[in-house]
Amino acid sequence: MKPPFTLEQFLAVFKNYNEGVFPMQLVLYLISAVVIYFVIKPNEKSDKIISIILSFLWLWMGIIYHILYFTAINKAAYLFGGLFIVQGILFLVSGVFENKLSFGFRKDIYGITGIILIVFALILYPIAGFFFRHIYPSSPTFGLPCPTTIFTFGVLLLNIKKCPLPILIIPFVWSIIGFTAAFQFGMLEDTALIVASLITTALLIYRNRILSKNKRIINNTGQ
Repeated sequence: MKPPFTLEQFLAVFKNYNEGVFPMQLVLYLISAVVIYFVIKPNEKSDKIISIILSFLWLWMGIIYHILYFTAINKAAYLFGGLFIVQGILFLVSGVFENKLSFGFRKDIYGITGIILIVFALILYPIAGFFFRHIYPSSPTFGLPCPTTIFTFGVLLLNIKKCPLPILIIPFVWSIIGFTAAFQFGMLEDTALIVASLITTALLIYRNRILSKNKRIINNTGQ
């Protein structure tokens, strides 16, 4: 389906956003560094801090980008904004109030893949965008949906507990919507969005099954 806006309008939204919120982009990079630090050196408060940061990022995208900026060219952004706000609340509930998220780096397929996605979102994504001629300020920076969703997938792979599947639904759906629209405009760097989504979802579902199986074995052994 053809988007209800042109490439020029799409890039203009990025430009208006980047110029309007500057220097918030630097703050967003700083808090992403906090996530990385606490993943590598977790403590008793790090899980909640990381969950709060993820919640903030999704609330930021929902309220600031989608509702305040993207609605100028696409009224569906009100719906997108609402979904992103819900996702922010889910991270807050799951990670802060229910303690279902616990983050730490392990040298396994989940940890290594998670770090790769984080590095891609923060560093390689803007480099790829530059080579595809998406030059700042008319380019998606960290804090905007595509790179930040890839970052989120990477962080979720670093969750060492069984992942609550509801927190995967909105990022997965957005990866399809965002990739489809962006790809039509030649935003080839967003190919990584759908790749990250499929890999992360498959790995987390598989690990959930393994963790559930191990828990049943432990319970049966205990009996």
